Amino acid sequence: MDLHHQDHFHDECGVFGVFNHAEAANLVYLGLYALQHRGQESAGIVSVDERMFLTTRGQGLVADVFRRNELDGLKGNQAIGHVRYSTSGGSSNARNRQPLVVDTAHGGMAMAHNGNLVNAVEMRRALERRGSIFQSTMDTEVIVHLTALSRRKTFAERLVEALGQVQGSYALLAMNEQCIIGARDPHGLRPLVLGRVGDGSYVFSSETCALNLIEAEFVRDVEPGEVVVIGPDGGLESFFPFPRQKRCLCIFEYIYFARPDSNIDGVNVYASRKRIGMRLAEEHPVPDADLVIPVPDSGVPAALGFAYASGIPFELGIIRNHYVGRTFIEPQQAIRHFGVKIKLNANPDMIKGKNIVLVDDSIVRGTTSRKIVKMVRAAGAKSVHLRISSPPTTHPCYYGIDTPTQSELLASSHSVEEMRTYVTADSLAFLSLEGMYAAVSGHGNGYCDACFSGRYPIPFPRHEEHPQLSLLQET
Repeated sequence: MDLHHQDHFHDECGVFGVFNHAEAANLVYLGLYALQHRGQESAGIVSVDERMFLTTRGQGLVADVFRRNELDGLKGNQAIGHVRYSTSGGSSNARNRQPLVVDTAHGGMAMAHNGNLVNAVEMRRALERRGSIFQSTMDTEVIVHLTALSRRKTFAERLVEALGQVQGSYALLAMNEQCIIGARDPHGLRPLVLGRVGDGSYVFSSETCALNLIEAEFVRDVEPGEVVVIGPDGGLESFFPFPRQKRCLCIFEYIYFARPDSNIDGVNVYASRKRIGMRLAEEHPVPDADLVIPVPDSGVPAALGFAYASGIPFELGIIRNHYVGRTFIEPQQAIRHFGVKIKLNANPDMIKGKNIVLVDDSIVRGTTSRKIVKMVRAAGAKSVHLRISSPPTTHPCYYGIDTPTQSELLASSHSVEEMRTYVTADSLAFLSLEGMYAAVSGHGNGYCDACFSGRYPIPFPRHEEHPQLSLLQET
């Protein structure tokens, strides 16, 4: 499903940074373009030119936010950028655009962050008691304040002291007048990679697909718990200042978030999704099916794998309109399922009279899946067998993914049969947890699967504003 469907997850954002390149901001612009799938709400770039921080941020897609004259104004040989999708419903406003830029006693600083801090509320309260004034509702600003308050000697040491006080997920870029720092949380929940352009220009990116666009060489993944400092002489310094933790990369990167042409922690996303589809066909075959049809776009690789393993023909029986923006205004007249139809439309000539295997990546609330099944049936399908290329989503995510509360997750309170009845499919089946791990990497180590298993790798502090966080420790 595309990022706009309310029935599916939304990743918080993507980050991209360039050090020591004459066209740093232009490269960041291209990098953000390649990471657009990670967030469509807002975008921003900050560059440094002779100790001056230059900023352009705005609501909307990368191509809408940055015009030629604005890019030309982002001078300097180092820059960081950010694309954002809000992870909390009410926080969509101009103050929450990143990267954040501040002046401190140590000089200017910019920061871009992908992830979510589970102790942000406590840290924010403590900082406010010390006199800190917050301009946004973002967790990122907590890290900014902690860094600014540190009395350590270097920028890297101040950032490390700040990160040592927060808990949660982060793939983070921080920049001052002399260097760019990339950091990944000790569990490695969110991805971050290091690349190189030409001889002496380094690049940080949330995904490898953005390196390909700017013809950068992939150097390596930033490791969980690693802090990589680039500058001021263009040299690279790496250290691991935090206690080692169990590696817990978000497994949903492979199922949905990441672009198919990316490699996340050395594993190709497209190949993983295709293997997931093959495994799904083995676990839950549909012997009498005539066609395998994906729910575009994220269902396509898994559907190809399902078709390959089962020998059932693959067809694009649902066509996606790629030109629907987030600002689309729905007309007032009553058109059934309008929200889905404007983005996805069934092809009756392909579907009529056929037994259809419909492949999608997940069911969250179930409302979109129900509409799509009904749409396929209305196009003349003889039967609709829904196959989901992930296990049932039973628990919310608190590490940077926009999921509903547990009570809104269909799988948390309904059996598979009850879910099948709700979405009106002839049959419904999910990939097993074991099958998912076998398809992704062949083992069950090194991933966070809390949304499927309820096993949260980072404990939650107890506080009255988020009672559901406290409840997690009791279940």
